[in-house]
Amino acid sequence: MFAGTLQRLVRIEPGETRAVFTALVLFFCVLCGYFMLRPVRETMGTVLGEEEVSDLFVVTWGASILVIPLYGWLCSVLPRSVLLPLIYGIVSASLLGVWALLEANPGSHAAARFFYVWISVLNLFIVSVFWTFMVDMFSSTQAKRLFGFIAAGGTLGGLIGPILTDVLVEPLGRNNLLLISAALFAVAIVFQLSLLRIWSVRREQLATDTGGARAHDRPIGGNPFAGISLVLRSPYLLGFSLFVILLASATTFLYFDQLRLMKEAFPDENERTSMFARIDYIVQALALVTQLFFTSRIASRLGVVVLLTSVPVAMIGGFVALAALGSFWVLAVVMVIRRAGEYALTRPGREILFTSVDTETKYKAKNLIDVVVYRGGDALSAQVRAGLAASGMAFSMIALYGAGVALVWTVVGFWLAKRHESQPAPQAPGARATA
Repeated sequence: MFAGTLQRLVRIEPGETRAVFTALVLFFCVLCGYFMLRPVRETMGTVLGEEEVSDLFVVTWGASILVIPLYGWLCSVLPRSVLLPLIYGIVSASLLGVWALLEANPGSHAAARFFYVWISVLNLFIVSVFWTFMVDMFSSTQAKRLFGFIAAGGTLGGLIGPILTDVLVEPLGRNNLLLISAALFAVAIVFQLSLLRIWSVRREQLATDTGGARAHDRPIGGNPFAGISLVLRSPYLLGFSLFVILLASATTFLYFDQLRLMKEAFPDENERTSMFARIDYIVQALALVTQLFFTSRIASRLGVVVLLTSVPVAMIGGFVALAALGSFWVLAVVMVIRRAGEYALTRPGREILFTSVDTETKYKAKNLIDVVVYRGGDALSAQVRAGLAASGMAFSMIALYGAGVALVWTVVGFWLAKRHESQPAPQAPGARATA
């Protein structure tokens, strides 16, 4: 009954149900596993301090530069049926390794720095890997109807994860949360395998229906560094990269204000962890309602342009409010709006943009932009903000600088959406799943 109501609400067409709900549960596991750890990372950030975290943003960027070529090489040599479950297996195993490191070095700033960098690379990478497969499975038309609902699975995971952290951080301790997260990524492997079977059956069916060659799950092949050349040759991908840099810049400016104001408002570390968790589940609850009731309707009726420009426009107002008032609670409201809007509107909009590119671009250029370019934007904006603060610029003026960034972000989002709508979808038989 409930599933049927949701199916009508989201306008899931016959034959899509199994694929959509499997994807939703997979994304739930992925983001629940990550969001259990996010409040722990943020608490470690307040302990390390703004200056050290600013430097760690640069280290994180360097780490992401190392990870993406390795992923590109794996895409070139492994079929997707092996690659995608392997990624989640590596994440689960690495969580166990980091847990052992933190247990062996309690209170160590070096271990805290490693955890901070590692989780900051991991969070973008796992989300990018998930959405890469989604844009491979669904067409642009399907994406407008379904991506908001599929994203709601991740949002639900992002809601449950911080609640678990809030409830379990005291009885279990922060480090032991990694064990639960590792188990969730192990469960994600099961649902990824199920989704791959749906994808494979659909490819075979399309090959039979069209009289084409039998579809095989082959490695993508090509150069592991092809993502770089693909981006540099494409104005569309360069524009997308600029959009991501501006998004990261606006986010980073707010993030460093959060570190400072949170530390002032909540001196106790466990209390900070709980507050970060509470902000997380407020964000996820708001995003979940938006994804279930509004995202697909906005995408289908108003287009991608609204998905890509709503949050930047809101952030112009948010930064102006911060410049005028500058309190922790104003910042908390702006952060909630920014993050909820990103999950419910901006992220589905970004992924829809990639339904109009070829397979190699989806698996190589997309992850390069999602991780390396995003973290590069983080690193650059962290250094810019640190320079502005060191020059003696007032907090209100730095906030107005952020409003200017959000204005440019809005313009770039508008251009990208219009460019996407004018592009024909690539011909890729078997890439669209209904099962």
